[in-house]
This record gives sequence, structure tokens and C-alpha cells, in this order.
Amino acid sequence: MLAGALPRAALSAPRRLLHASALSQATTLAAGFPRVSHRLPTKYGGVYTVTLIPGDGIGQEITQSVKEIFEHVNAPIEWEQYDVSGMASSGETLFRQAMDSLKRNRVGLKGILFTPISQSGHISWNVAMRQQLDIYASVVLCKSLPGHPTRHDNVDFVIIRENTEGEYSGLEHQSFPGVVESLKVMTRAKAERICRFAFDFALKNNRKKVTCVHKANIMKLGDGLFLNTFRRIAEEYQSSGIEFNDMIVDNTSMQLVAKPRQFDVMVMPNLYGAIVSNIGAALVGGPGIVPGCNVGREYALFEPGCRHVAQDLMGTNRANPTAMILSATMMLRHLGLDTLANSIASATLDVINEGKVRTRDIGGSASTSEFTSAVVAKIDAA
Repeated sequence: MLAGALPRAALSAPRRLLHASALSQATTLAAGFPRVSHRLPTKYGGVYTVTLIPGDGIGQEITQSVKEIFEHVNAPIEWEQYDVSGMASSGETLFRQAMDSLKRNRVGLKGILFTPISQSGHISWNVAMRQQLDIYASVVLCKSLPGHPTRHDNVDFVIIRENTEGEYSGLEHQSFPGVVESLKVMTRAKAERICRFAFDFALKNNRKKVTCVHKANIMKLGDGLFLNTFRRIAEEYQSSGIEFNDMIVDNTSMQLVAKPRQFDVMVMPNLYGAIVSNIGAALVGGPGIVPGCNVGREYALFEPGCRHVAQDLMGTNRANPTAMILSATMMLRHLGLDTLANSIASATLDVINEGKVRTRDIGGSASTSEFTSAVVAKIDAA
């Protein structure tokens, strides 16, 4: 358990060890990642080359925080930065260059790219990346932060979302003026691999229960396939002692805001994951503190778990960089740099726990740069 609202100075030595362990677990998640199957991430002279896509909205500001912290601790990371934007449809060439970089480097850190709503707009670059790289598993950690009380305490669950099909398949057409058909594609193969990923993740990260979220009572074929596949995979893991259950998505939304501690690992199709991750973020303090990643057999792309560009905060130096910093520490663990990741994650959460330097979204008045400086100072003081 995390140390709750106790300040760091109030922790005894044994409790400090527990606190550090919990901080490590809070952002590890690496134990559940499928490792790169064919070759390791690009590394020259002991330095990893990582693709950096800051994204739209507050992306430049929060990735700048990561860059400053990494530079201060001399992290063995060299960035290949591509300022891809979803704000205009003219960025396809830069998008392809960024994709080539990700394919070379096997690992990336990104902010969120804006997706236009208008019919004349381009497709979502975010979805295109996930589909083209087959980074099929989105992993989002919703965990209460020490020193930042919310309506529910000790919230700690993981959302595992299928990333490549479902309602996000992008297959729409107008069969007759005023009549639109949108196809939801569900396949047994992809349902099986995401469900197996969820149970493997639970095993490797000492989680006790996996919940399948669905709407099979209405979409009997599509979500029915997903649910039946989940139940079949669950039977294979019965000897492990992991509990499993399933829940209709609308009931899940109510249960999350009423009794979130009943959830541990949640696995679901694409659209439901997009909705549930926003509810989860609200439960623990907002989109600025929830880390996440997208992983597959060969590539890993780390990004904030709650996918908001926060256009209203762009250029104001008020954004909370915590989610991006913790996502970056997950990336470090994926690269085997656990000690460095622990140092940065612990410093970030300690700054929040102390309560002296916090951004406005979590009850403070500090700027993005002030929060970043506080994290750097905490690393030096450790």
C-alpha cells in the first residue's frame, strides 16, 4: 500500500522502504510487457535512441519537463524528435518519418495528437500508429497518489484496452444520403491475445483479479465473441488463483465511481477503454497524473494514459507533467534502466506528497517549470 497522505518526513525507516517499494510498483508495469521479439531497441555506445513525438496542446511543455529531468540525471537516452501535429492535414510526410523512426528504434515517447472531428479532417494519427505498429495493448494505471486525497482512497487498478480494432476500425460509409453505416470489427485472434495479455500481466504484477468489460447483452455477436473468448482464456489460468468476472460497460461506469476498489485488472475492447480510462483518471486526480503505454510484440510507445491534448492550457506553463514523467519512467524500465526510473518516479511522487509544489489541477499554484525544478531538486536531495 502507498503511504497515503503521510508526509515523507513522518515515515519511519521501515515505512520509507515500504514507501519506496510501492512507488516502484506504482509505475513499473514492465513485468507485464511482451519483450521485443526480433531485436532490441536501438542502442549505440550504451545510449538508447528513442523516438520523441511531443504531440499537440500541452505536449511540447510536458515533454520538455521529461527532457530536462533526463538531461539532469544524465539518462542514456538520445531523442529523435518529430513534431507531428494533428491540427492540420498537411503533416502526412512528417508522420511517415516519425513512423520510420519508431520502426528503427522500437521504442518511443509521445504526447497526444489532436484528431479533428470534421468529416474533411484526416484520420487519427494516434490510431494509425497503433494499427500500423500493431501495438495492440494499451495499459493505463489508475492509482491513488500519496498526499493527494480524493473521494476514494487506495484506488489501484489497471485498464488494459485492445488497441487495433472494435469501433476504431475506421470503416464507415454513407449507404444512402442521411444513412451512415459504421462497422465494428471483432476477431477471435485479437480478443484472445488481449485477454491473454491481461492474465499474463496480472500474474507478473501480483494482481488478483481480471474483469472483462463488455456489452454482450446488446452486441451479442461482436462483444459476445470478446466475452466468450475471455471466459475460455480465464479457464486456462484457473490454477494460478487469479479471480475473474465480467461486467456490462454501463454498470462498470457506475461501479467505478461508487466502489472503485473492487477492480484490479480490467480488460475491454477499444471504445470502452477510452471511456473507462477517463473515469479512472477522474477518480485519482485527473488526466495530468495517469501514466500509460501502448505495447505489442515488437514496439512500445509510452504516452499519458488519459488521452487529452489540453488545448486550453497550451502555452500557459500550467500543465501537470506528472503523467508524462511517469510514462517516461515506465519507458526506462522497459529499457532495463530500473534504478534511474525509480529515482525519477520516487522524486516526482514525493514532490506531490509534500504538497509544497503542485500544479493547479491537483490543488496547487505551481507552474509546469516550477514543478519540474522541484522534481530535479528532490532527485539531488535523495
